Amino acid sequence: MSRFRIERVTALPPAEAWRRLTDWPAHGELVPLTRTRVLTPGPDRVGTRFTARTGVGRFGFDDPMEVVRLDPPAPGRTGVCRLVKRGRVVRGRASFEVSGTASGGSLVVWVEELRVWGVPAVLDPVLAAAGRLVFGRALDGLLRD
Repeated sequence: MSRFRIERVTALPPAEAWRRLTDWPAHGELVPLTRTRVLTPGPDRVGTRFTARTGVGRFGFDDPMEVVRLDPPAPGRTGVCRLVKRGRVVRGRASFEVSGTASGGSLVVWVEELRVWGVPAVLDPVLAAAGRLVFGRALDGLLRD
């Protein structure tokens, strides 16, 4: 299983960082060749499902995900969101945590553990490096002032 971790510090207060990170369609706008569609009516909660479709035309794959934990940040408490990836191509888990900093900003920690169908485990380090690059850029975009 490929695993990667990304950390960012932002001037955004925790509630705003959380709001941006749980804007599921915005993720698709920042990941190349991807669009995200929420499948369950709002508001976000445990059980919220969405699918990220990556590809061009009929050449692509769906990455269906479900929220299995959703605890927003509060004063003195780190916010935690956990997702399970239930696709035929990509399976695994993703999570992010948002905690406040002494300056009033936020520390965001994003972790993914992925298995990609047809990709041998020997390539897990390559997938992790690609994940850090692609999702690091997406995270930067979500947190941009």
